[in-house]
Amino acid sequence: MVYPLYGAQIIYSAFTHLKGYPITGGIVDGPIYNSIFGTLRGIYLANEDQYKEFQSDFVVYHDDFADYSTNEPTMDGTACMAYYFGYLSSQSQNKLIEGVSANTEFGENIEIDEEGIIRGNINRKELSLVFTGHEYADGAEVILNTLNKNKVEGSFFLTGDFYRKFPEISRRLQELGHYLAPHSDKHLLYADWTNRNSSLVSKSQFEKDLKDNYIAMESVGLRIDSPLYFIPSYEWYNSEISRWAYELGVKVVNFTPGTTSNADYTIPEMSNYRSSEVIYNNILEFEENDVDGLNGFILLIHIGTDPKRTDKLYDRLDDLITELKKRDYEFVRVDELLSL
Repeated sequence: MVYPLYGAQIIYSAFTHLKGYPITGGIVDGPIYNSIFGTLRGIYLANEDQYKEFQSDFVVYHDDFADYSTNEPTMDGTACMAYYFGYLSSQSQNKLIEGVSANTEFGENIEIDEEGIIRGNINRKELSLVFTGHEYADGAEVILNTLNKNKVEGSFFLTGDFYRKFPEISRRLQELGHYLAPHSDKHLLYADWTNRNSSLVSKSQFEKDLKDNYIAMESVGLRIDSPLYFIPSYEWYNSEISRWAYELGVKVVNFTPGTTSNADYTIPEMSNYRSSEVIYNNILEFEENDVDGLNGFILLIHIGTDPKRTDKLYDRLDDLITELKKRDYEFVRVDELLSL
């Protein structure tokens, strides 16, 4: 018989009776043969038998501390149970998703890059607004107000440093119904820019970084929503990083390429600089020219950018949402976008 860790029924023992220490869980002895009970030495019933009317000549069970034979915690059984439960817990935390690629799990219309999901179902006229962030949060208020005004729920992938630095913003995001997830605890670059197949972190470093990101979320009072999705820092990774994430039960997602929306972090002195007007027009041109439009799109914008960039794309977010709604697009959280 196993009682819950904080069950209502008391598990009796002489230890509990003499010292008053509660036993909050474990395996206890159950009913025994009446013939055996009658031969045991040193046992008795300290209180009236509450199960008297149910006892039989064949077996007996007593809920009494003085009967060590039928309601006494068993050391060997409880130790084995704790070991097994510990094993099950470790398996659930580090479950390997074997033999299932993101493509087979999410259906034929999901696009994959380096085993990361980069686009949802192209047959549904819906898209997700996703926001990544690390050291800046200057766009948080504008983004929150714009999403609230348009009744749109977004998805925010933020680093551990962001959660620790901006806990109030983070909690407010979740309170308003937005999906929150990790983006690397310390914003590490996982893969080489010029040789993507070359990982720049070890498996243990990656696992610590991702787990620390989740710990940061919990430390500021955030709920960890399932399913577990993760956008790697710099939106750059390889198949090895995706596999390591899968082994922790986390699926890698990334922005859908083609619109240059992710270039909203660039500053004028960079060779790849894109103004917000250019990015805005690129998004609409892509929608008009791609055979599937923005169906299933994961459209990425940064929650904050370098102060050297005064031309902020999030200031055009209201215009963008309004225009795309006119084109009959529905905005959904990324966990809804990728659902079957």
